Amino acid sequence: MTLGKALNMGLRKAMEDDPKVVLMGEDIGKLGGVFRITDGLQKDFGEDRVVDTPLAEAGILGTAVGLAMRGYRPVCEIQFDGFVFPAYNQIVTQVAKIHARSRGRLPMPIVIRIPFGGGIGAVEHHSESPEAYFAHTAGLKVVAVATPADAYFGIQQAIASPDPIVFLEPKRRYWEKADVDTDATPDPLFRSRVLRAGDDLTLLAYGPMVKTALQAATAAEDEGRSIEVVDLRTLSPLDLDAVYESVRRTGRCVVVHEAPTTLGLGAEIAARVTETCFHSLEAPVLRVGGYDTPYPPSKLEEDYLPDLDRVLDAVDRSMGF
Repeated sequence: MTLGKALNMGLRKAMEDDPKVVLMGEDIGKLGGVFRITDGLQKDFGEDRVVDTPLAEAGILGTAVGLAMRGYRPVCEIQFDGFVFPAYNQIVTQVAKIHARSRGRLPMPIVIRIPFGGGIGAVEHHSESPEAYFAHTAGLKVVAVATPADAYFGIQQAIASPDPIVFLEPKRRYWEKADVDTDATPDPLFRSRVLRAGDDLTLLAYGPMVKTALQAATAAEDEGRSIEVVDLRTLSPLDLDAVYESVRRTGRCVVVHEAPTTLGLGAEIAARVTETCFHSLEAPVLRVGGYDTPYPPSKLEEDYLPDLDRVLDAVDRSMGF
């Protein structure tokens, strides 16, 4: 199934399992959302559980805080990544802090779904990668899925969590298909996963860049290089045990993400890998990211986004040390 369909099925399963799960967002009801992720859910569960909200992200998250205090599990859809910033105050000052502020008396089981990243030819404010803002905020957890299976199980696990979770969905991968065994036992939500074994270099990615990393590993194989690919899957908390184990074997590490390179997640990962695996490293940890500019017009986005050539260039530089 497609990643989008997997999310739809995961949301449906969560709503069937728990009547306290409520979906909220702009155009998510009759329209089914701009990406049709919630298609058919309002028809089956009613307008009280799949709520078409006003065009007001701060209001959506403020309402979700109140619902969570009353025992509900709100799932808020932010229509596009760049639209989350009107709700940023609610997310970082309320959603992230009420559990600690109330000394544990008020959990915040809120999921904030955000389609993120570029690659769909969209206009301004529709192709952002805001993950570092939220990963830096204590009290929030941040997940970035890359596959239909992770989307199906991950959204259910996020909704079941007692903590607020920013759930990032790579919008340009919504229509890509893969097998999903809905009866399988899923991996824990906050755990990275080795997708491809290798011996010469560790390549780290999440969300939309996982596919690019796997393509780079395949291309490098033609040049006689064995690349290990790790899908981070969760950005806060970071699970780097598999990364450390890999880097201690390969001695080299490259981190890839769409967000601008400066102060992106790659910087934190590079620091931790260097601190933990210093004596195993044969080369500096390298980062491949978006340029430190506002996201460009759609006709230039292919020049902005990290692609196969830029990833392979970093692999070559790392191997050259």
